[in-house]
Amino acid sequence: MLQESFYYGLSDEEMVHVHDYNFDHPDAFDTDLLLSCMEKLKHGKAVDIPSYDFKTHKSVSCARKVNPSDVIILEGILLFHDSRVRDLMNMKIFVDTDADVRLTRRIRRDTIEKGRDIIAVLDQYSKFVKTAFEDFILPTKKYADIIIPRGADNSVAIDLIVQHIRTKLGQNDLCKIHPNLYVIQTTYQIRGMHTIIRDAATTTHDFIFYADRLIRLVVEHGLGHLPFREKQVITPTGSVYTGVDFSKSLCGISVIRSGESMENALRACCKGIKIGKILIHREGDDGKQLIYHNLPKDIAKRHVLLLDPILGTGNSAVQAISLLLEKRVQEANIIFLNLISAPQGVHVVSKRFPRVKIVTSEIELGLNDDFRVIPGMGEFGDRYFGTDDYQSSTPFFADDKNRVGLL
Repeated sequence: MLQESFYYGLSDEEMVHVHDYNFDHPDAFDTDLLLSCMEKLKHGKAVDIPSYDFKTHKSVSCARKVNPSDVIILEGILLFHDSRVRDLMNMKIFVDTDADVRLTRRIRRDTIEKGRDIIAVLDQYSKFVKTAFEDFILPTKKYADIIIPRGADNSVAIDLIVQHIRTKLGQNDLCKIHPNLYVIQTTYQIRGMHTIIRDAATTTHDFIFYADRLIRLVVEHGLGHLPFREKQVITPTGSVYTGVDFSKSLCGISVIRSGESMENALRACCKGIKIGKILIHREGDDGKQLIYHNLPKDIAKRHVLLLDPILGTGNSAVQAISLLLEKRVQEANIIFLNLISAPQGVHVVSKRFPRVKIVTSEIELGLNDDFRVIPGMGEFGDRYFGTDDYQSSTPFFADDKNRVGLL
């Protein structure tokens, strides 16, 4: 959708002095109509976009119908000037282009597409366009989420934006299918941390540092789904503050060993929380052999945060959740926390346990032929603990029948 579709039509008097009319001033646009159209599209309603004739400088009768979509692209040089328009945007992009390139494009567009004389174009540029850029456009650069130097020639920046939009679309589609799936709000800070921990060249120290930051965000988001009651407290100023008090009946259960990487973040958020453990043998896409568990005795009375950083096929998660249900934990009291989730795993867990809440930071593309999450981040436990062989923080022994117990 183009901002220039929303130019005000010129009156007969204005048409007489059309060469003195400033088309590059914010007041030249019907911003209220633009806002109305945007609001309707965001609420799933089709709109009629005006068709502006640049030769007659009036809106013609044949309006263009635009249907609602998951992605709405609004383009215009003065869009960031009005805070109401900025507030409607999920992503704001400023394309930074050299002045000579802007002038060349302006001449080509106005002479070919709008039928204007080149002398008139240059006169308008020097009288209005250059001044408008300095007064109304350049100052709004600070509102941009992304600044793209060199415009369309910057293929790297464009690819990043496309990937970000595809990721958001994939998450939104999956959340529509599974209302029990919660993907934390993506920011470029979160995207940057994912970039670091997914990089095969990242050191163990950096992997741990940024993985811990992401885990903490997931844990905090998961805690927000706990039941709460209203609570009033007296502040140091003697005032009454009405807030909330979360459920105290809580425990964490980590799926050994990758899930143990999430325990510190949980302890940092919930002082003195009880944490149990489940060990499941994983081999290929099977991963269904429960080997060991150590759970709080009163777990049936608690809300459970199940910890496993990667949701792949979903088989291990199904085994762990099934065990919790056997221990009489209410399905609706289980919150499954992970960093990344494959759509296949989300489908498996949600179909089997529709009342279990799944909280994750990103949705992956899927699984490869070896049932590994892609693009993924490799063997999370090995990268986090800096080991190639299994070294859990929980000591075990095996008897002559290969039964595993605590030392």
